[in-house]
Amino acid sequence: MGKKCNDLADVERSNDTLFDGKLHCLQHRDGYRFSIDPVLLAHFVRLAKDEIVLDLGAGCGVLGLILLYRASDRIRSLTAFELQPGLASLARENVILNQFQGQMKVVEGNLRDLKKKLKPESYSTVVCNPPFYPVGCGRPSANKESEIARHQVACTLPDIVAAAATAVKNRGKIYLIYPAEGLGSLLALLPRQRLTAKRLQLVYSYPDSPTGARLLLLEAVKNGGEGIEILPPFYVYDCKNGAYSEAMKQFYESK
Repeated sequence: MGKKCNDLADVERSNDTLFDGKLHCLQHRDGYRFSIDPVLLAHFVRLAKDEIVLDLGAGCGVLGLILLYRASDRIRSLTAFELQPGLASLARENVILNQFQGQMKVVEGNLRDLKKKLKPESYSTVVCNPPFYPVGCGRPSANKESEIARHQVACTLPDIVAAAATAVKNRGKIYLIYPAEGLGSLLALLPRQRLTAKRLQLVYSYPDSPTGARLLLLEAVKNGGEGIEILPPFYVYDCKNGAYSEAMKQFYESK
């Protein structure tokens, strides 16, 4: 059983691994724990050379860790921006655990006040796996840490898009993963922040799923031109109650 204590050092943690044990990630056993979302988003991101990357709402830092594992040679620096002190502390430990101190740093702050912590328009790429559910929607979370990470109690979707637009440079890219049912809201918000959708992929549980697409992966460009590329659907599983699809399996393969 995890310890019930306010001291972060006394909260029970797990050391989980990805890519055949080559990437380590400390997580709170009874707090927010990542799922496949950062894995999907990390493989959707396209990085050029000498990228300066910002991960908004970084949690324990797993998305940034995956990006650095996959493409450290294309990332000059990566900033993990996180609201919750406990998760920010985990992210700092994970940076050290994976020996990314030379490229990755953690900044604690509220994205609603992003300008107080980060220089606007200073990132070539912004990535974000944001809280999915508006207050009162989605499955209730077991504790405060999970609630803030999964539900929009500390920020809303407009807050997230505005913060990403503030941070990214002109012609820079923003990458988001979000529930597919929120596509309309997301597309309506982008032009207000001078963002243009450029690539879109819908993620399904399995082919012919009766519930339709579960998630969306979106690439947007600040002050980008017209035209959007719609990618083929992505299937997480081969069939209902089946194994991971071949494409999903490849996402977990080590380099």
